[in-house]
Parts: sequence; structure tokens; C-alpha cells
Amino acid sequence: MLRRRALLFAIAVAVGGGVQAQSAAPVVAPDSAAAKGAADAKKARLEVSGKVQLDLITDFNRVDPAWNSTLRPSTIPVTCPGDPGCGKDGETIFSVRQTSVAFKGFIPTEAGELKTDLSLDLFATGGGNTNIRMYHAWAELGNFGVGQYETLFMNLDAFPNVIDFWGPSGTVFVRNPQVRYTALNRDGNKLQFSLEAPNAAVDTGKFAAFDAASGIRGRTKYPDIVGKYTLEGDKGQFQAAGIVRSIGWENTLTADNNPSGAKTGGGVTLNGWLNTAGKSRVIGHVVYGEGIASYMNDGGVDLAPSSTGAPGTVQAKTVPSLGWYLYYDHYWSDKYSSSIGASAHRQTNTDGQLDTAFKQGSYASANLLWYPAKNVMAGAELLWGKLEHKDGASNTDTRIQFSAQFKF
Repeated sequence: MLRRRALLFAIAVAVGGGVQAQSAAPVVAPDSAAAKGAADAKKARLEVSGKVQLDLITDFNRVDPAWNSTLRPSTIPVTCPGDPGCGKDGETIFSVRQTSVAFKGFIPTEAGELKTDLSLDLFATGGGNTNIRMYHAWAELGNFGVGQYETLFMNLDAFPNVIDFWGPSGTVFVRNPQVRYTALNRDGNKLQFSLEAPNAAVDTGKFAAFDAASGIRGRTKYPDIVGKYTLEGDKGQFQAAGIVRSIGWENTLTADNNPSGAKTGGGVTLNGWLNTAGKSRVIGHVVYGEGIASYMNDGGVDLAPSSTGAPGTVQAKTVPSLGWYLYYDHYWSDKYSSSIGASAHRQTNTDGQLDTAFKQGSYASANLLWYPAKNVMAGAELLWGKLEHKDGASNTDTRIQFSAQFKF
């Protein structure tokens, strides 16, 4: 009996030890291995990161339900009934759309380090939809970059520390497919150029009252050209960027596609920050141009009729845009921070636009954020927005957003 028990015990230990000795299946990225003979071959790696975030929003007014998980002034209803979002004041929104994941590769090759970035989030429009959305599909090798990334015309590093997804209305913000070249990157100086995917936001305005205008659409024949210079040092950063673009239109309902044509648009943006104490900083941004609304964070059009009249007599005009924001990011301690500021995007409307055309979107926010542990953030943000139409009609939205974020 004792021998039998000893044998059973030995078998159990052997089996248990065998189970414990088994290791987890490895995660393999075979194409992320360094090229044979490449310098720094041991630095080849694939990084996975992301965040899980829940936003709880109490809206004291209303916005377009398709965009209610963020504050875009252009989605505030002004003409009621009629505009999306009209209804009784007050709404509660739960959203996980800011949840995201990123896969980044760093692969030594014979031509230098190849960097790749594939990033996804869940931010889709349409009520509670959480469809997967790709926002980065980017690769860099040496001085060249290709794929989809933030436009060179913007400065994501100067974005304030807000928890609202969309952020200041008066900033430049778009992620564009592009080809980018870095001509200089030395001693805090950087000079870059890009060819970017074009877009044409066309407002047919009062001209649309004519049947011949009902088929007007944007036409993008040439890429947008962007250049940017960056100077960064211990005291902060300064950036200047410029863009030149061709904005076209055509009619899809006529045999010769007329009326049609194109206008040249362009603009300049200046932005950056000034360090104050510790990690705290003052952030500023200003942008002006004509036909650049496609690059603005919220609201406006690139082209509109210059005046009223019959088809064939009305000329298109690039619509001027002026955008700005001023924010202060303050770190009270390692555990607490705040960001407070305001922003606006204003267009100079043409005579040919309708009275309900976008004129100005204003935005302001203030928050208090808490960092109780590594990779954990919780906080609250008070937000206010205002939409003003060409005829002066306007409406506002005020909301409080509570967010919990967990990075990995």
C-alpha cells in the first residue's frame, strides 16, 4: 500500500512538474527581424500600446446626436425645428470611442531604421457606434515618410491637455495620406515638406436654388503642397507652416461638366509653446488663409459663390478663415494637472452664401485631472461652445465630461 501511494505521488509530481514547466506560446512577428548585417540589429522590436477610456458626459443643452460624444461647435443646433440636435435640453452620454490601440515597428535595415505605425480607435459617428477607425498608417525610412499621418500643416505636439476628443475649434487638425520629406533635422531645427491628399469643401449657397447648381461637387486635380519649419529648445518650441492648394469644382449633371473651374488657396500657421515652471506651459496657435477650411478642426467651407445670380454669371471665391487658440497647461504636482483656454474659427462669408452658413465656432474648456497610479488618469472637464451663422443667429452648448483612462 505504501509503495502504491509513493508511486502515485511520484506520478503526480512528475505530471504537475511537466505542466508547470510548459511555457506560453511565443508571439512572433517574423517580418520585424533586423536585416542581415544591419547596424543595431538587436534594437529590432514591435511595440503594442493603447488605452481603454470611458467618457461620461452630462450635456446641459444638445448637439447633433451623431456627434454627441464630443463638442464640435458646428454641430450645435441653431435653427429649430430643422437642425439635427433640436429638442429638449439635457442629455447623458456614455462613450468608449476614445479607446485605442497602436502597433509600432522599429526594424534596422541596410538603409537605416524602418519605423511603422498602425493606430486604430473606436471613434465613429452615429449615436453609440464604436466602429474601428484607422487614423495612422505610416512608415518612415531615412528622411522620407509615406502613408496617413497628421498633416504637416498642424502641430500635434502643441495640442492642449484636454480630455474632450475633438478639442479647440480654431486649430488645424486633419490626418492626411501624404508623402513627406525631412530636409533638415539638426540642433533643434527641422525643415520638412509634404505632398498631401487634397479635399474641396464647396458651398453652393444661394446658387443652389438653380437646377444647374444641384450637381456641383468638389474636384481635386492636384495635391496640396505644405512646408514647415520647427525650432525647439529648452524654453519651448516655435513652428511656422504654409500651404498652397488648388480647389476645384465641376457639375455632374451637364454634358460638359460646366460650370467648372478651380481657385488657388493657401494659408500660414504659427504655433508653439513656452515653458513656465516644471512641465507647465503656455500654448498658442494662429492660422489664416483662404480655402483652408478642409484643414480646420471644425466648421467652414473652402469655396462659395461670390454673389447671387444666374448660372454662368456667378464666380466662385475662396472663403477666408482665421483660427486661433490660447491654452495654459499647468501641473499642480505629479498627481494633478489642469488645462484652461479658449479658441475660435471665424470665416468671412461671401454674399452668395445662405444666411445659415457657418460664420464662427467658439470653444472654451477647463479641467482638473488626477493621476493616482502609473498609466491611470481620471478627471473632469467643463466645456462651452457657440455656433454663429452668417445672419447673426447663434446658439450655445455647455457640458461636463468625466473621463477614466487606463493605458497599456
